[in-house]
Amino acid sequence: MSVLIVIPARFASTRYPGKPLVALKGAGGREQSLIERSWRAAMQVQGVDRVVVATDDDTIAEAATAFGAEIVMTSADCQNGTERCAAAHEALGGGYDMVVNLQGDAPLTPHWFVEDLIAGLDCDRGAQVATPVLRCDGRALNGFLTDRKHGRVGGTTAVFSNNRHALYFSKEVVPFTSRSYAETEETPVFHHVGVYAYRPDALAEYGNWQTGPLEILEGLEQLRFLENGRKILCVEVEAKGRQFWELNNPEDVGRIETMMAEMGME
Repeated sequence: MSVLIVIPARFASTRYPGKPLVALKGAGGREQSLIERSWRAAMQVQGVDRVVVATDDDTIAEAATAFGAEIVMTSADCQNGTERCAAAHEALGGGYDMVVNLQGDAPLTPHWFVEDLIAGLDCDRGAQVATPVLRCDGRALNGFLTDRKHGRVGGTTAVFSNNRHALYFSKEVVPFTSRSYAETEETPVFHHVGVYAYRPDALAEYGNWQTGPLEILEGLEQLRFLENGRKILCVEVEAKGRQFWELNNPEDVGRIETMMAEMGME
């Protein structure tokens, strides 16, 4: 099975313009851009044939080339990372058995998240897409609730059926919980990790569908698959002592740097 990892990166982010080039300081004080840290995370994944950065921005392309990444230039008309992955796969001539979208705002993604994701989709022939979910402990859930209390969009949560096929994804905290949890206590809330694995036919179909009302309301690209009846497998992954957070807002820079310091990540 041949696997391509695409890291979509655009400069003109609605919530955080220039986000891929934001510097993040590691535990030893060394600064690397968000896109470089995401690329280095992708390069640690085993069983992958190729890793590329897909962008429509020359500044990002130059920065990524400087640290050694392979670049695929894609159209500025791509509405989201999934469309950019589809464009990159097509530009490379297609032919991969699986395409992984490792979004360029998730530098803390451990390699086993992606490896488990690939294995999960490979085993579930009924699913066209797979994405990791991580059970929240009290600390993570409280972070979500604090963000929402202050009007910030934090991470995304997921709910799924007994066969692990997604029912819904939301930037609200779902399901509702009526009690508080200690920092290290398990909760019933699952954090959706912003990585996707696609079968090529589903990825190629994606751009032909109209943007649906749920995708527009939530601003979540994966909802287009659900709105068009495609199955998304939620693969539960283990943190193994690692903390995880995506960079969605400027306030997340300090949060991620603190996490890197606590985990000793350079």
